[in-house]
Amino acid sequence: MACSAMAGPKVFSFLVQRSSVALACRPALPVCSYISQRNYAKPLGAPKKGKGKLGPALEKVKLPVETDPQKLVGYVCGSNPIKENPEDIRLKDDSEYPEWLWSLRTGKPPPLEEMDPETKQYWRHLRTQVMRKNNILKKARRR
Repeated sequence: MACSAMAGPKVFSFLVQRSSVALACRPALPVCSYISQRNYAKPLGAPKKGKGKLGPALEKVKLPVETDPQKLVGYVCGSNPIKENPEDIRLKDDSEYPEWLWSLRTGKPPPLEEMDPETKQYWRHLRTQVMRKNNILKKARRR
């Protein structure tokens, strides 16, 4: 059958049918069947009072600030705030405390040279120093 023998509207319908068949035979492109969704952090706002996912929200207890100088010198203020009748611990004379208490190191840890290599504390300190040095070297290499 030649195209010239067909009438105008019939030719158009023939071409439309042929193009739809050609489209059906083509391999289909992958279609995204889901919509991507970004889950950003929730904006900070006033904390909710009441019951949430983790249970009721706990409010912070504000302790009163002690201003009496005599009490500040003679007691450990705020040492027991949980009890119903909180009583601060009274400080004793230095002679009533054990001797080892005064020899405790309160500053920086001793340098590696002063530590005994037979202790676990020495090897932990050495390992920490080596890891810090390696991290600094890696960071410098990246740049």
